[in-house]
Amino acid sequence: MASYVYRDGRMVDKETGEPMLSDEERGRTPAVPMVMGFKPYSCPITGKEIRTLGQHNENLKRHNCVEAAELKSPTGGEIRNERFAKKHGLTVSEKYKDQPWKPRTRADG
Repeated sequence: MASYVYRDGRMVDKETGEPMLSDEERGRTPAVPMVMGFKPYSCPITGKEIRTLGQHNENLKRHNCVEAAELKSPTGGEIRNERFAKKHGLTVSEKYKDQPWKPRTRADG
């Protein structure tokens, strides 16, 4: 495996002096990892400020919570509500066409 050193402003093979990158490769934008920051927030349960992803995950575990994206749809993503479907230009799923949709009440839980 080649070893590279920095000579005359560029990386070159230690033994042969050949450049590590061709002129074409050096002209390209280098690939870099995507870094996403974490936006701090206050825990809605305790009010404590959560500043890191680690604190966020620990806070979810401590309070027996899950990310909203992890919640499963009770209909498996199928459209049941006629009014919702009409508003969004969708159609009610075949499975629910014969079952009239009614909103849940507090008694239903």
